[in-house]
Amino acid sequence: MWNEKDKTEIPQRSAFIAIVGRPNVGKSSLLNALLGEKVAIVSPRPQTTRTRITGVLTEGDTQLVFIDTPGLHRARNSLGEYMVRQVGSSVSDVDLAVLVTDASEPWDRLTKAELELIGQFKKLELPAVAVLNKIDLVREKEKLIPMMAVLNEAYPFRQIVPLSAKDGDGVALLKGLLDDAAMPGPHFFADDTLTDQPERVIAAEMLREKALCFLSEEIPHGIAVTIESMKERETAGGPITDIEATLYCERKSHKGIIIGKGGAMLKRIATAAREELEAFLNCRVNLQCWVKVKEDWRNEERMLRNFGFTEER
Repeated sequence: MWNEKDKTEIPQRSAFIAIVGRPNVGKSSLLNALLGEKVAIVSPRPQTTRTRITGVLTEGDTQLVFIDTPGLHRARNSLGEYMVRQVGSSVSDVDLAVLVTDASEPWDRLTKAELELIGQFKKLELPAVAVLNKIDLVREKEKLIPMMAVLNEAYPFRQIVPLSAKDGDGVALLKGLLDDAAMPGPHFFADDTLTDQPERVIAAEMLREKALCFLSEEIPHGIAVTIESMKERETAGGPITDIEATLYCERKSHKGIIIGKGGAMLKRIATAAREELEAFLNCRVNLQCWVKVKEDWRNEERMLRNFGFTEER
């Protein structure tokens, strides 16, 4: 980047930042709020995020590369073990960590998952910022004080920031702190990059998000989505993207629930996903969905690889 006044080059700055925490504290919502765009799916259900999602924010000479990680939890299957490993590898490769906690339910001690993450911070001597999220749900703000004291005692965080990823309160303050963490160095992504996720992956995740929202408790975590084809074509009314997707579940009984009576549930999921995809792709979308059964896929390494849950060696 150049200073137009004296034609001197402005040094670039960058930082890799991991967003970590236990499940359902609002990590993906915070990533979307920081970027000002939706790149990570969100739902009220824990363990919504399954892989590391990279979001890129470039403003002027500064580029922040955010790594949104799965919530650290007790793994109960091969997929869960993969998710936990994603958290550990993400923390080891960054310049700064953001530990997200939930302020909406008062607490006077950190969870085992949060203590484990802080243990990794200590081992790596990793600079970190703590976030008390969901303050929009806290009526008496003085209740945040003992929580901040617990965090202060646990680790020398650069700062503890109460905020609401949902309504944006406090997000600008956090962004300023993260800007300060950027060090001189090249930008690793083109300045107009928002995420490293291919459109196919984002489309699959948007469809899975709607399944998470509309289906009952026991089914969503057993769902995986693949995009079989995604092609844009020109029509007299403008471009349209044809998408064919398959929703995989683990039981035959779940397949019937996902499809619903007369196909009503699948239509509801697909309609909501199509509307969001049209906003994201900025064109009309023709979305066709099918449902298939792959029993116990979360414990089959081959199926995990097929669904994209792979790790770099």
